[in-house]
Amino acid sequence: MKRIFLVGAILATFILSSAFFQDEDYTIAQLREIYSGDSSKWPKPDLDESVKPGFKDIGYLDKPVYPANNPYQTDKEKLGKLLFFDPRMSVSRQIACASCHDPELGWGDGKRVAYGHDRQIGKRNAMTILNTAFYDKLFWDGRANSLEHQSGFPVQDRVEMNHDLKAMVKNIKKIDGYKPLFTKAYGSAEVTLERIQKAIATFERGIISNHSRFDAFMKGNKTILKDDEVMGLHLFRTKARCINCHNTPLFSDNKFHNDGQALLGTKFEDLGLYNVTKNLKDVGAFRTPSLRETNITGPWMHHGNFPSIKDVIEFYNLGNPVVQQKALKVPDSLKTPKSAILRKLNLSLKEQEQLEAFLKSISTQVNKINPPVLPQ
Repeated sequence: MKRIFLVGAILATFILSSAFFQDEDYTIAQLREIYSGDSSKWPKPDLDESVKPGFKDIGYLDKPVYPANNPYQTDKEKLGKLLFFDPRMSVSRQIACASCHDPELGWGDGKRVAYGHDRQIGKRNAMTILNTAFYDKLFWDGRANSLEHQSGFPVQDRVEMNHDLKAMVKNIKKIDGYKPLFTKAYGSAEVTLERIQKAIATFERGIISNHSRFDAFMKGNKTILKDDEVMGLHLFRTKARCINCHNTPLFSDNKFHNDGQALLGTKFEDLGLYNVTKNLKDVGAFRTPSLRETNITGPWMHHGNFPSIKDVIEFYNLGNPVVQQKALKVPDSLKTPKSAILRKLNLSLKEQEQLEAFLKSISTQVNKINPPVLPQ
């Protein structure tokens, strides 16, 4: 009887060990096979309870949907591209949308923070406009609710283009070369703020990134990702917990989180979403950026203080330590705790390298385009 019991115990232990192996300790070959297949059979992600409702996993990014009040039209997109590159949208006639959103710099500007009118230094990093079609809110603090709405902010911002919107429209009206372009796009040569905004939004909405090696992997190309990238993908969804905020095919949950980077009391202090809502719970909350093309859109974070992806990974690995200038007084009401989702990850150096490798796999080559010849 004892012998039977002992054999049974050993067998049970073996079964449990095998189950544990199947759940946790995958080989690279197993992960490659699993992740290039049916996503419903992927290992369970390490999700915080608050993230589970409505959770959608990462995957291939589909085409954007154009709103009913601004449907896609080829001539409208062409007009929007010209306006996007036209510095006459600014009061100095020297700054275009493309000045801070350069296609050769990942549709950002490569700077820590953007420079604007009279070389004034902005407060935040110029976000890439790649994949903005998929965002619910625009800007780091979500103050715009659509691409059409967003396009008016930089023009009238005194640090950016410093132009009155009505005066900007008058400037464009004076350019004869735009008249036939507006006619093609809208049926008449009338130039209005709404038409300008809709044209620019139509152009921006088409700037998407869904041709990375990761996307090819999702389509069934099992060998296109290297071993470290496959392991990095697994870590991204499990031990590294990136999936909690960087989910959906956009690699962003379209939400706002306090990641400990309000930098209260320092010269970089930024209250984020609170500046829009005036709700104390929103202090230090910023919109989750998409990680698509992250390899070509640095420096990183809303303040641009992280010069490499390694720095960002290490910061999250340490559990997002909060930086605050103790010598300066900070009101207690502003000392909002960082998101409870964030915690120390205990990633090894090798695991951090694998995670970085995966992040690079969802980036493509720098997109080089010739600036258009502007209407005269």
